[in-house]
Amino acid sequence: MNMLSPKKTKFRKQFKGRIHGNSKGNYALNYGSFGLKALQPERITSRQIESARKAITRHLKRAGKMWIRIFPDVPVSKKPAEVRMGKGKGSNEYWACRVKPGRIMFEIDGVNAADAKRAMSLAAAKLPIKCKFVERNIWLIKNIIAIICQKWEQK
Repeated sequence: MNMLSPKKTKFRKQFKGRIHGNSKGNYALNYGSFGLKALQPERITSRQIESARKAITRHLKRAGKMWIRIFPDVPVSKKPAEVRMGKGKGSNEYWACRVKPGRIMFEIDGVNAADAKRAMSLAAAKLPIKCKFVERNIWLIKNIIAIICQKWEQK
């Protein structure tokens, strides 16, 4: 399995940390017309990201284009079973991504809304958090462009 992980890091291990507040950025669709938005804070592992990616790709039969907007950059360490306290921190087990509520995790374009919604629901089932299907409001964008064009013509 070819899972996501950083090529190189400044430090081998990190503190666990906490995930406070809502997503500061990456809360709007930037690339595709449809997306999957996180509604809860959680660490998502590289295995879960890969599993969701496979679910989307297989449902869409490789049609359209997909963007993964999260990357697992946090090393999670774990000590072996039945090991006494002390003797340092355990070795790195896997890589995870801290996801805050409101973060767009996956985006899709080039497919119809029904297929995109089904693919995202399959991907959401692979993730440990509640997610929401979001789509770009095309009518709003068209209306804004029309208003801008009218103002431009008036000048």
